Amino acid sequence: MQPRFVPLSDVAEMLSISASQAYALVRSGELRAIKVGGRGQWRVEIAELESYIQRSYAATESHLEQERAREHEGRL
Repeated sequence: MQPRFVPLSDVAEMLSISASQAYALVRSGELRAIKVGGRGQWRVEIAELESYIQRSYAATESHLEQERAREHEGRL
């Protein structure tokens, strides 16, 4: 059974980014997370991570569409 929450170190590994980059995503609000335990360790729900990934795909697609539109306008 897959855990519901994962630490930021696992998020970083899953996204192939550094732990500090994962923390920056949480601080910026791009990736929702919770603080748990006495030491306030960050945890990200797998569903939130999947949602972040889907939003990133959509943002990338939108960015690429805008680039293609600019290129097309430049050819006219």
